[in-house]
Amino acid sequence: MSRFCVYLGSREGRDPHFLEAAQRLGDELARRGHGLVYGGARVGMMGRLADAVMAAGGEAIGVMPDHLVEREQAHHGLTELVRVRNMHERKASMAAHADAFIALPGGIGTLEELFETWTWQYLGLHDKPIGVLDTAGFYAPLLTFLDSTVEQGFLNGRTRAALIDATEPADLLDALEARLASGD
Repeated sequence: MSRFCVYLGSREGRDPHFLEAAQRLGDELARRGHGLVYGGARVGMMGRLADAVMAAGGEAIGVMPDHLVEREQAHHGLTELVRVRNMHERKASMAAHADAFIALPGGIGTLEELFETWTWQYLGLHDKPIGVLDTAGFYAPLLTFLDSTVEQGFLNGRTRAALIDATEPADLLDALEARLASGD
């Protein structure tokens, strides 16, 4: 079983497609026999994703720093809730538990986690595949910007290509599974 670390919002967002995508991704992860690693909240998109995985009989591991257990409303119905001391330990624990990474819509925390994980990959600290689920065009402006950084010479094409993007959960999982199988 592979575990997928998913970065996403603890809020629901305004577009109902965001919650729907979290639900479909959770269903698809469990159906394919993959485990979930995520931030551990029971609310917003985080909660919807974890509930979908658990309802479909999958494994869901949440990782949350002690200072956020109340603020982010920890999910106590998970396979495992790992409590850590701080955000640095949270990210390290999530990465250690994961075989691949996915970003769904979210705020600055989601973006920070995505970019740090992608930077770690670039620096050779891990070789795990990374993808973004571009639900309802949420990531389209960012993806366009990243393509521009290649055109402007600040990012090489191979590094940009390492960040997989898709608009459907099944398509994104297909691409990430192919990278896992090939070792690329």
